[in-house]
Amino acid sequence: MKILGIQVLRGPNIWSIKRKKLIQMRLDLEEMEQYPTNLIDGFGERIEKLIPTLYTHRCSKGEPGGLLMRIEEGTWMGHVIEHIALEIQTLAGMDTGFGRTRQTKTEGIYNVVFSYLEEKAGLYAAEAAVKIAEALIAGTDYDLEHDIQKMRELRELERLGPSTGSIVDEAISRDIPWIRLNKSSLVQLGYGKNQVRFRATMTERTNSIAVDIACNKDETKRLLQDSAIPVAKGVTIWDPEDLDNAILAVGYPMVFKPLDGNHGKGATINVKTDEEARAAFEYAQNYSRKVIIEKFITGYDFRILVIDHQMVAAALRVPAHVTGNGQLTIQELIDKENLDPRRGYGHENVLTEITVDRDTLDLLAKKEYTLETVPPQGEIVYLKSTANLSTGGTSIDVTDLVHPQNVFISERISRVIGLDICGIDIMAENLTQPLTENGGVVLEVNAAPGFRMHLAPSEGLPRNVAAPVIDMLYPPGKSTRIPIIAVTGTNGKTTTTRLIAHIVKSNGTRVGFTTSDGIYVQNTMLMKGDTTGPVSAEFILRDPTVEFAVLETARGGILRAGLGFNHCDIGVITNIQEDHLGISDIHTLDDLARVKSVIIGSVKRSGWGVLNADNKYCIKIANAADCNIAYFSMDEKNPVIVEHCKAGGIAAIYENGYITVKKGDWKIRVEKVTHVPLTFGGSVDFMIQNVLAATLATFLWGYKIEDIRMSLETFIPSAAQTPGRMNTFKFKEFKIMVDFAHNPDGFNGIKSYLKTVDATEHIGVISATGDRRDSDNLEIAKISAQMFDKIIICQEKYLRGRPPQELIDLLITGIREVKPDMDIIINNNGDDCLKYMMATARSGSFFTILSDTIDDAIVKVTDYLDKEFGV
Repeated sequence: MKILGIQVLRGPNIWSIKRKKLIQMRLDLEEMEQYPTNLIDGFGERIEKLIPTLYTHRCSKGEPGGLLMRIEEGTWMGHVIEHIALEIQTLAGMDTGFGRTRQTKTEGIYNVVFSYLEEKAGLYAAEAAVKIAEALIAGTDYDLEHDIQKMRELRELERLGPSTGSIVDEAISRDIPWIRLNKSSLVQLGYGKNQVRFRATMTERTNSIAVDIACNKDETKRLLQDSAIPVAKGVTIWDPEDLDNAILAVGYPMVFKPLDGNHGKGATINVKTDEEARAAFEYAQNYSRKVIIEKFITGYDFRILVIDHQMVAAALRVPAHVTGNGQLTIQELIDKENLDPRRGYGHENVLTEITVDRDTLDLLAKKEYTLETVPPQGEIVYLKSTANLSTGGTSIDVTDLVHPQNVFISERISRVIGLDICGIDIMAENLTQPLTENGGVVLEVNAAPGFRMHLAPSEGLPRNVAAPVIDMLYPPGKSTRIPIIAVTGTNGKTTTTRLIAHIVKSNGTRVGFTTSDGIYVQNTMLMKGDTTGPVSAEFILRDPTVEFAVLETARGGILRAGLGFNHCDIGVITNIQEDHLGISDIHTLDDLARVKSVIIGSVKRSGWGVLNADNKYCIKIANAADCNIAYFSMDEKNPVIVEHCKAGGIAAIYENGYITVKKGDWKIRVEKVTHVPLTFGGSVDFMIQNVLAATLATFLWGYKIEDIRMSLETFIPSAAQTPGRMNTFKFKEFKIMVDFAHNPDGFNGIKSYLKTVDATEHIGVISATGDRRDSDNLEIAKISAQMFDKIIICQEKYLRGRPPQELIDLLITGIREVKPDMDIIINNNGDDCLKYMMATARSGSFFTILSDTIDDAIVKVTDYLDKEFGV
């Protein structure tokens, strides 16, 4: 078997609108296409032995053991690989269960699709699943545990931490969109101008001065002490010669910890001798030059969490430990404890596995123990000096037991330090009594405190501490999103996108939009190129200045990675025509419609799908939609329009020379087409269709008719406003038009327009495209022959792996079928083509450059024009 390609889908896609995180693997079964599982001796027994948990997969049988029954009856290897990829992720702590395997129109080649939680682990699972299947087919041994451990490691490297993840999960539960801004924990919630950012548990509201204070334990203690908050007696030193004086000032027992430390790193507790003190001081200086020396306070380690100056949770933290039974060594007790199903690798479970480090060995040495010591029955042996969960500690929720005075002290501390999210470490006998009565003290105040101990305590009630974070960042009434209009279709989507953006911009809203020529915010191009995929959409949604997004969304991006957004307010499909067929398993217009329909599937239920009633594929999409539908049409008598409006629907139509909105039986005339520059005096039907789509979309959003009218009148087709869309350059004796029409429907639109253009001769510059079907290239050649008197073939690019002469011959064949005597010139250099055109142009000639055959044609033609007029 051979993997032909693997794609990562990160948004709504052709396989699922709701399941956004999918791996799509294109798999060639090769000779295994002839061997379903029931023809492979012993395959069923071997897979059940290697991965017994596959029994839980119900498959199409709908019951436990369903997959194994299918394997016994006979199923193809792509289906088996799908289930293996899902199960090995589950075994690695990533429980995910959606999968699809579909044969393509090429025999033996399948698309194997399955969900993932962490991208790199999902990619690994795809390749590993194929290797596992090959080993099972061959009957060879396979080290499955190696793959599972590798995926665990990839998961921990990539996944959000438990605190960050909990905030993201809470946002998702409230339908708040989110974007991960880096490979660690910097996250954006919301879109555009309504975004907020946070990193771990620090938010954009977190005061940087407060963070500096909290990171300086000496400064924190001084501020708390000045505010009459009980703290442990202590000093800060950095010179070993000051150690003796510090010992005299503080007195044994003591705690040593680095001034700038975190997560308990470099700390040593219960220091009782000068020798221990020197060792503890040196250990702390590994993490910070300055070392805090405090009185060791007996009692229990508590953490109180304050969010937005309100206490939300409290936990008793217990350091990692084992309890002796008089039989097992300490190492054996650790191994036994790590078998607890609540413990796992990294952050995969409630508790973390206990590891042995210097801190562990030092604590044991103080008791004159080693890892081989057998502690007596009932003795608790502590293995860490701090109670952090990341080092194997446990937590017990005590939120409901905190005395009101301690609640007041904690909330006051958050304001004294100035933190919006604040973790307060307290050492005390209990929190049921005021600290001022039981001798408890505040040890530290933490910026970016961990949430894990509160989200999933070892004992007690879990607390959803992420909820108050979202409440703080998005108080009632604050929006999380910006309006999104997504535009797709075969032809006209760029012009429609630009016109919608122009209407939005003209109404005083800062708009960001993506097109096939670049990314724009307001009037500024920020990135040049074909920017119609999910990365470009996300670029706009990340921009904090954008108030409204209009996103051209092409077929390629949808197939490659899905959409760059989860929901849009309005989805527009201009039309569905033959283009890009035969690529990426899209062979028919029904296949293409399935791709384009992803846009309508992503429209929120209260939003609108805007579709072309003159296109039967758009009508099919509308009939299956789960949102409001509005149609546009060039014919007000179109049966779909008549029936739709009769039922009270909304449509945009071209009637009696007007762009008109129809609501039920009412007509609202927007503007006469001859007054809309984009329609070229009403002579270009496909431009009128673009105007109808844009008018309807903006009307549905809520813009007034008079504001839409003014915007239509001020949108001037030009190389600046609509680059590559019927850009006409008037020289003294002749004209040149540049248009990016690249498929039969687009060529027919140009042919229709050229019939209205007076010229002594029509000359076309065309090329073929290597990854299109031969029939498509032949068709554009035939249409070219119908509309031009002379044709220049410039096959400088778009070869896509095919010899240039092969494409040229296709075009010549198509042209000759229509006009055997057509004058055809072959010139595969774009600059030479332009020179030839300038040198041979006659008075009244009209040149049309199609399919972007000449690089930077607009710029180069403009340069010639400037020279002619002496600019």
